[in-house]
Amino acid sequence: MTDMNNAAAEGNLGAAISSGLPDDQRRLIELDDAIAKIRTQIATADLARQRGHKPIDPDWFHRARTALRHLSRERSELLARGAGRRRREKLKDALIGVLRERHDPETWDGILAEAQARSEREGL
Repeated sequence: MTDMNNAAAEGNLGAAISSGLPDDQRRLIELDDAIAKIRTQIATADLARQRGHKPIDPDWFHRARTALRHLSRERSELLARGAGRRRREKLKDALIGVLRERHDPETWDGILAEAQARSEREGL
């Protein structure tokens, strides 16, 4: 029978995922890979069952489905947080647009330089 502990484990993907990606995107890729591994193992076990070789161990199947459910939930939560970030970025873009319209180019350049300096000081 396939090993459930191997499917949900993180780790083997670390080198394959670009280190330049944000943590949330890297984690999303890891979750998608772990979910695909579990689904493949469940499908393989089901094919073996259909061939009549051996039944699916109900305890293993329950652990596999539970791991799949937990990974899917974490994936959903991660995507929901990302949606909130996009709304915040849109608000920032709108705010920048409003401020830029209200200031002449010289003043805007000064505001932009000050914001960049603050960003560098705070390590953003």
